[in-house]
Amino acid sequence: MKVSQEVKVGLLAVVSLMMLYFGFTFLKGSDFFSSTRKYKVVYDNIDGLVASNPITINGLTVGQVKSIEILQNQRNKLLVVLEIKNGIIVTKGSRAVLADDGLLGGKLIRLGISYGTPQLEDGGMLVAAKESGLSALIREKTLPVLNNVDSLTYQLNRVVAQFDQTGVVLNQTLHSANAAVGALGLTVSENRAGLQATLANVNKLSSSLIETEKQLKPILAKADNFADSLQGLQLKQTLSSVNKTVGNLQHILADINSGRGSLGKLTTDEALYTNVNKTTASLEKLLTDFRENPKRYVHFSLFGRKEKPVVTPDASTTSTTSSIVPTTADSTKK
Repeated sequence: MKVSQEVKVGLLAVVSLMMLYFGFTFLKGSDFFSSTRKYKVVYDNIDGLVASNPITINGLTVGQVKSIEILQNQRNKLLVVLEIKNGIIVTKGSRAVLADDGLLGGKLIRLGISYGTPQLEDGGMLVAAKESGLSALIREKTLPVLNNVDSLTYQLNRVVAQFDQTGVVLNQTLHSANAAVGALGLTVSENRAGLQATLANVNKLSSSLIETEKQLKPILAKADNFADSLQGLQLKQTLSSVNKTVGNLQHILADINSGRGSLGKLTTDEALYTNVNKTTASLEKLLTDFRENPKRYVHFSLFGRKEKPVVTPDASTTSTTSSIVPTTADSTKK
């Protein structure tokens, strides 16, 4: 039986397609020569997990992700089918932890076997879990830093704006300083002669101070000699004399306070003080009457007139005269 050339080409094409398919599937991780078991797990978010991502136990690859299906009736959760080698015993309560696969950002499922529990049947449901990978940690640590950088940038912008304002003020200040320096230079140039005269006066004052110092030195020497002479005086004897004088004065004041002597009696004897007051009052009345009626006491005539009878003074005058006499007698007794 002779096979045509077209049939041979067709068989070769079919074999090539089958080899391409199985080779691609094998490269994806499917093993045609070993049996596998399938398990399911539901995630809220798979963070970029795709089919054919590896499944590991303690770093050893024991399977791969078979398929991913969205469950729209369960709030768009994702159902992931895991294909694990038949020799791996998966128990109930085992965890399928979604984690990062190295630094490149890939994903894998780390299988955590729960020991001491019955074996999970084929097609059973695993417990979903997620692990904060390197990228999540980087995001977690980077976001606060970025916020701080934004705040720092804002503060730097404010400082730069203030520096701009400060630069304007500084320019104005420098301009004012330049104007002041110019005015000062003009003032110095205008008053150069006066400044020279002032400096000459200062020099003269310095020379006069030097001369004054020379003149003060002998005066200070004399003052030192005068101080030495004051130290040589007998101050103790002078102080003792002053103390004696003060003692005598205290003795006199004690006699006056005790009523001894004229001053003592005048200060302590109230009757004497009262009589002196009465005598003074009577004398004042007598002098007043004498000034008003001098004819009662003095009679003067050139031709010898007939003497008039003596008129007795008024009762007030009589009483005044009578009061004078005993007062005088009392004073004499005293």
